[in-house]
Amino acid sequence: MKRLIDKLYDSNNLSSDELLLLLNNMDEESKKYLHMKANETRLHIYNDKVYMRGLIEFTNYCKNNCRYCGIRRDNKDASRYRLSKEEILDCCKEGYRLGYRTYVLQGGEDAYYTDDKIVDIVSSIKASFEDVAVTLSIGEKSYESYKKYFDAGADRYLLRHETNSRELYDSLHPDMSYDNRIKCLHDLKDIGYQIGAGFMIGLPNQTNEDFVQDLTFLKKLQPHMVGIGPFIPQSDTPLADEKAGTVEKTCILLSLIRLLLPEVLLPATTALGSINNKGREQGLKAGANVVMPNLSPTSVRDKYALYDGKICTGDEAAQCRNCIENRIKMAGYEVDMSRGDHISLQNK
Repeated sequence: MKRLIDKLYDSNNLSSDELLLLLNNMDEESKKYLHMKANETRLHIYNDKVYMRGLIEFTNYCKNNCRYCGIRRDNKDASRYRLSKEEILDCCKEGYRLGYRTYVLQGGEDAYYTDDKIVDIVSSIKASFEDVAVTLSIGEKSYESYKKYFDAGADRYLLRHETNSRELYDSLHPDMSYDNRIKCLHDLKDIGYQIGAGFMIGLPNQTNEDFVQDLTFLKKLQPHMVGIGPFIPQSDTPLADEKAGTVEKTCILLSLIRLLLPEVLLPATTALGSINNKGREQGLKAGANVVMPNLSPTSVRDKYALYDGKICTGDEAAQCRNCIENRIKMAGYEVDMSRGDHISLQNK
């Protein structure tokens, strides 16, 4: 395994068969070596910087019915909310005061937020705050809609592909199209966004072969960001009784992604911290270099219940930032509050 990890470290590539061999034979010694080489790579590219993004979860309405998601359309127990433009701008204002220069606007696919509303929100943020980046994570839209948001000033777009196994994708996403999901990612890249893809770890019936498909897809797509995290069951979904994914497997895949895509921006997600108190720190040591503290009003944080046991549902924005900053420093890294662009776009 060490030979394969060295090959991946040196060439930033492996064949599908080699990736599968690694995943199928990852013992404790191999894991430690993999994480060490991934951390070496991220230190070489980004030094010890960990970029902070301010997350604003602005609506938990969603037209989709994904079988794992707590804000799915058919969850009648969800306490729904929407933030106004003024409330979103207030979140940004507080974030700016705390030093954030990237805001991630995340929500379900909510038709209330028309293209005109999104354009107004994005352009207002860009007009109100100097040298900030706006990231959108609001699902599948048309090419024309994506272009409008981009022209209004949106810099980045996060759209997890969820899984590159068509069969697994179809089993989890009723009335949705795998082909359209992939088309959206290519549309976003074509328009000029910094794009983010990603997938979940530990889904029912997911295999190492599926992970290899995800890794080879990412290598081909060359996204600027990759968001991965463990599947965590939500009590009001059809998958409520399924077993959760693990920090261990997530960290293995974080390291593989870092070595396949050395320059990628790679979050240690909230979900990692939700299933293990030190999960985010473990993610950073496995090659991650982004965290996304919550700027949403505390009154709505627990309502954005994608999964059970979500952390940071009660802390004020300042407390949330301080808590995470202390954890980052204790893990041996330094917080960077800049826009935190992909390395290829810095200093341009």
